[in-house]
This record gives sequence, structure tokens and C-alpha cells, in this order.
Amino acid sequence: MSPSLVFSFYKSLFFNPSPRTLIYLQFSSIMAVSSLVNLHYSFLFICLSCIIAAALGFTVDLIHRDSILSPLHNPTKTHWERLNDALRRSTIRARHFGALATRATVQSSVVPARGEYLMNISIGNPPVTLLGIADTGSDLTWTQCKPCVRCFRQRTPLFDPKKSSSFKTIPCGSPLCYTNLATKTCNSNGACSYYYSYGDKSYTNGVLASETITFGSHTPSFPELLVGCGHDNGGTFNDNGSGIIGLGGGGLSLVTQIKPTIGGKFSYCLVPFFKTSLVGKISFGPEALVSGPGVVSTPLVRKNPSTFYYLTLESIGIGNKNFNYQRSTSSKIISDYAKEGNIIIDSGTTLTLLPEEFYQDIENELKKTIKAEPVEDPEGVMSLCYKNDADMDVPIIKMHFAGAELELKPANTFVKVQNDMVCFAMIPATEVAIFGNLAQMDFLVGYDLEEGKVSFKSTNCSQLEV
Repeated sequence: MSPSLVFSFYKSLFFNPSPRTLIYLQFSSIMAVSSLVNLHYSFLFICLSCIIAAALGFTVDLIHRDSILSPLHNPTKTHWERLNDALRRSTIRARHFGALATRATVQSSVVPARGEYLMNISIGNPPVTLLGIADTGSDLTWTQCKPCVRCFRQRTPLFDPKKSSSFKTIPCGSPLCYTNLATKTCNSNGACSYYYSYGDKSYTNGVLASETITFGSHTPSFPELLVGCGHDNGGTFNDNGSGIIGLGGGGLSLVTQIKPTIGGKFSYCLVPFFKTSLVGKISFGPEALVSGPGVVSTPLVRKNPSTFYYLTLESIGIGNKNFNYQRSTSSKIISDYAKEGNIIIDSGTTLTLLPEEFYQDIENELKKTIKAEPVEDPEGVMSLCYKNDADMDVPIIKMHFAGAELELKPANTFVKVQNDMVCFAMIPATEVAIFGNLAQMDFLVGYDLEEGKVSFKSTNCSQLEV
């Protein structure tokens, strides 16, 4: 088969596809035709496959960790217990983020039990499913591996690298080891090793390896991606999970590694946590572009550590009043982040955390505006709570990011923590400001790393068609 015929075949496949079978046809056609050509043309097939994969993109289900569809769902806990667990995780996570902000070399930042939304990927050849947290606040994607020196209990079988034909450890002398890990370490076999400890004393220790990752049966495989193979792991991990999926901005991030193929674009749509039978979506590639009427965008700010996605929050509006983020204050958070990149957007933190004095301005205004009976949060997590009243009038709250005004719905700003109590879903922070996932629910949130921006579009995520 001549090169021109090869190109014509792919041209017809690309420009005249059957929408639901395009990716399947791509790979089945490669297998059928590659048997007719020599090795010289096989390289052409691979290159064209990568181009088509980049043009198509792919989508994966995104499930809240407490959903009845999630294996992390604990039926013995009440809705309120699960919610309070999530709220407490916000403060623990924020403290850890604050510590990382002073250590720019650290690449990973959170353990699976501290995240909120789950996604499946497969690693190895043959592929083995890994359930992990879709976490924009972490970089390293890792799973527990055999042989296990010390591992937390997990219900699914441990990943066995000896059974994967695509698994390769990274040598200690490799530039990949020097560049991507926080510190250079070697094990007794000369393999590049890693060790990460987390804010709640959890940890993972293992070797850095290259491996094939697949996002689904009808999506392209990504060979030779860097992953962590953990042989010694412990802490507060849940036995239904086996690792974490890092979607941060650092060198080890899954998003960074597949950036050329997906064009630096990914997006997610988080269904409200109380809709326990529904799933959201996370998309990669051109279809992840957030566009159309109602879209607002704000620049991504490059800062250290590169793991985090920094935005610039200028003010918060309540009704017809506006409160400037960068007002004169003694707050360490504002003094450290007074200009650009003063807040992190994070899919794994439940609440939104604001500098203490700035938060106090917001709370004081809400107290003046809301005519309802104030009550104390018995858990001591939330600062502003009211007795649940069907007639409670919640004012419109607008987040004014640089170049983008985001109008939050009542479900984004007040959360029902008990049958008879609702609380403001923002709290004061002492370490770092975070735009959490309650505020992001029912928004299509798109990250364009090539253009350096994050876009928002108000969306019913449970009805999102992809």
C-alpha cells in the first residue's frame, strides 16, 4: 500500500466519521491495514493515530466519593455524617496546601481519602483498573504495587508490574528522576524512588516507572507515562481505592504528560453531592473546550508550586455591595498573594476558604442581609449557620475573578448540614485561599493550559451531553 493510499484512507475516516464508532474504527482499521504494510509505514499509522486522538478527545465519568454509585460509599453513615467528614477534610487539606506553598519543590499534595470526586483509569498491558480521586491539587498518579512491603488494605487486587509488558522502572540516573521528583533518591536496585508524606501523616513510598494508561475501552492508550508504583503506603486510605489520579499543573501530572495529545485542554462538570445517583463528566481534548453563550474566562497565573492552578480573585459581591479582596489588611494570605494568583481552584476541597479579615467582611454583610435565626454549628467547622427555613432569602453572591464574573446559586453558597440547619459554604482560612468544589457544582469548568485560562459556564451537570 502506497503512502498516498494510506493517507487517503485516514482522510476518509477522519472527515467522514460515524460519531459513535470513530475511535473504534480508528484502532480496528489500524490493526487490519497494518498487516498489509511493512514496518516503514507502521510509523505513519502511529503518527496519524495520535493526530486523530488529539482531534477527538475523550470523556470519563466523574462520581462523587459519597455517591451510591461510588465504592467509597459507606451505607452505615448518615448523609450528615458524610457531609461533615467532607467539610472537615477542607480544613485539613488547606493546612497542607499552605505548607506546600512554602516548599516549591514538592510535587504532590493529597491522599485519596481527602478528595471528593472519583474517576477510573486503567494502567498496564493488559490493563488493570485504578479507581482514584480526580484531583487538580495533586500531580503524581500512583497505585499500590506488588511486592508490598507495607500497604493499606484494598479490596481490588494489587497491581503486579511483572504481569504488565509495558511497565518499566525509571533508572536513578535518568533525567526524568532528577527533573520530576522533589528530591533525587535511589533504591538498592538503582531505580528512581519517591517518598511523599501528607498532611494527615499518610504516605506513599515506591518507584517511579513508565507505564501505559487508558481512560476507557474506546479511547486511545497513552504509552510511557510516568506513574508511581507504591510498595510502602499507609495512613487514612480507604480500602476501596488504590491510589490517586493527579491532574495538577506540575511535571508529573497526568494532564501535563498528555498535554500535547489533548491540546492542553480538560474540563469537568461536578454534579451536586446530594444527587447521589448521578454522575458528572471529565473530558480531555478539543471537546473539553468550554464555549458558547454565558461563558466567562479568567487567566491562570503561573506560580510555585506549579502543582496548583492559581486564579486572581478581585472581589466578592453581595447584592449591590462589593468587597475588595485586596483591601488594606494584616492577613498573611493577602500580603503573600496580594497581586495575582491569590486563590487556588481545587476540585478536591469541599468548602471555599478566604483570608480571615476578608471573610469577616463577607460574613458581616450576610448577617445584615439574611433574616433568619442564627445557630451554632455543633461540629465547629462552619462559621455562619442558620436554622433551616423554607422562607430563608439567600442574597445573590458573585465572585469577581480577573475578567470573569461568576454568579453563584444558593446551592453553591449555602449547604444543608442537618435537617434543621444550613451553613455558609465558605470559611476563614489561615494558610491558603481555595475556591472549592461546592462553589463549582453545576458549572462546566474548563482548563486551557495552552491559552492559560480557566472558563466557567453555568450548566446542569446531571444533564450534560458529551
